[in-house]
Amino acid sequence: MPSVIKKQGNTAFLECQIKTGAFKKNVYIHWYRQKPDQPLQRILYISSNENVVHEQGVSEERYEARKWKQDLPASLRIHRVNEADAGLYYCACWDNSGWIKIFGEGTKLIVTPSDRNLNVGTSPKPTIFLPSIAETTLHNAGTYLCLLENFFPDVIKIDWKEKNDKTVLKSQQGDTIKTYDTYMKFSWLTVTGVSVNKEYKCIIKHERNKGGVEQEILFPSQKKELTAITSAKPSMRYEDDVLQLQLMNTSAYYIYLLLLLKSLAYSVAITFYLLGDQHSVAMGRVP
Repeated sequence: MPSVIKKQGNTAFLECQIKTGAFKKNVYIHWYRQKPDQPLQRILYISSNENVVHEQGVSEERYEARKWKQDLPASLRIHRVNEADAGLYYCACWDNSGWIKIFGEGTKLIVTPSDRNLNVGTSPKPTIFLPSIAETTLHNAGTYLCLLENFFPDVIKIDWKEKNDKTVLKSQQGDTIKTYDTYMKFSWLTVTGVSVNKEYKCIIKHERNKGGVEQEILFPSQKKELTAITSAKPSMRYEDDVLQLQLMNTSAYYIYLLLLLKSLAYSVAITFYLLGDQHSVAMGRVP
């Protein structure tokens, strides 16, 4: 889903791209907005004669809608955006049967504070973690982990595939976590049996990727990694050191995530405590 980033007070321009050959000039165009944990809400519609009808409570002055021809069915301008305008916006129209409403893919409007330079996004910074030797040798399994940090906006998609294969594999996704002005997210893929010997890639889709293309991070085959270690004929002491290092790296990562989540929870708890303390002081001053 594409996104539009605007500072408070600026104008946001949203395009309606409905992928249907049934679009006609005289069709009604509906605009919807969805906020987190809330249902879709229609904000306005454009009638067949191009009159714009706003829903109750929607500013006619700030929300300007137009209907176009051919490639771009309609557009929506939101003037002097504020935090309440943030959300997902969808356009829709009825098909020829009049029974099915066709929706566009949607656009996420992100409104940032006017005093922060967040109108330009940043691409994800990846860090990868390979399966430990203990996991592959003792359990005949492997977990590949891809950590993405310092990206903005928060709209991101992560897929896993085998090298030279187009099939998307089943993987696990962590929550997208806000870290001050940017976001972080991690995803992992667990494979077993002979699949451990294959090569995999983590594919990252983010609108701020360099060149607008997907990032692809290739994870080497664990069979090659183990062969490289074995062919060096290391001593038992060296093998123990490598194993311990792998375990330490994996453990350090999970400890890092745990501490990060705990720090976020601690910050929230402190905020509530301070607000509660101020409320208690204020109540104490009432005669």
